[in-house]
Amino acid sequence: MNLRGRWWLAVSMVVGLALVAASCGGDDAPDVDAADGSVSAALADYSITLNQSSAPEGDVLFEVTNHAEQVHEFVVLKTDLAEDALPTDENGDVDEAGDPGIEIMGEIEDIEGGTSQSLTLDLDAGSYALICNLPGHYAEGMHTDFTVE
Repeated sequence: MNLRGRWWLAVSMVVGLALVAASCGGDDAPDVDAADGSVSAALADYSITLNQSSAPEGDVLFEVTNHAEQVHEFVVLKTDLAEDALPTDENGDVDEAGDPGIEIMGEIEDIEGGTSQSLTLDLDAGSYALICNLPGHYAEGMHTDFTVE
């Protein structure tokens, strides 16, 4: 094979290897934007634990798993109030509709024990409270702060 033939063979091999390497990354390559906007929330009796306390502005995917035996819910409230200082009714439950400083952004109701559900919300920068507002659950400590940057 002459010099020109060897050169084309070498170029073809390099291009072929580059294509193989690119195709191997495929679906296994992490999607940085999706990872940053994805939040795992673990519900227990009586707590909400997050894998991260903030996410970037825009679509935020909450992947919620109820590790308890009883039913819980997951409510996302936009508020400047601390998660443990929300206004409550006479039963100690958050008055979701009664305070102008609280806006319900979305929720998942009736999450059975041992199951998972997801919720995607388009959130603006600001402070949020994540709560379970079933009777007595908020008062027992089922709430946490969350920030969108």
